[in-house]
Amino acid sequence: MRLALTSIQIARFIITFSWLYHGIFPKLVHISPLEKVMTASIGLSNELSYLVTKLAGVSEVIFGMVFFVYYRNKYIVLLNILGLSSLLIFVAIFQPQLLIEAFNPVTTNIALIGFSFIILNALKDEFNNE
Repeated sequence: MRLALTSIQIARFIITFSWLYHGIFPKLVHISPLEKVMTASIGLSNELSYLVTKLAGVSEVIFGMVFFVYYRNKYIVLLNILGLSSLLIFVAIFQPQLLIEAFNPVTTNIALIGFSFIILNALKDEFNNE
């Protein structure tokens, strides 16, 4: 039996993986130096910065799981686009030098937003064919 993944499923898996990975590894397992820089840039103390980073990690993991289950919900996909856009704007305002680093939020977030539009277009086509 051959498993054929549709573009919507590939986009779903990539978006979910990204939220889970970015929530677990640079925030929950080990707080990356860049995470510390970003939370420090808004004036948080070390203790509050630690708490905010851990809460952000948990939130990202929860959203990744919600997205995986409810990826066919237009509002969840739009929330994904809004969240990714907001995070990109946050970095542009508070840590603009990160926008020119390797593997930066521009390339990551724009790609994930693009996958979100693939899902929205596929959902639109499915609903129009019913």
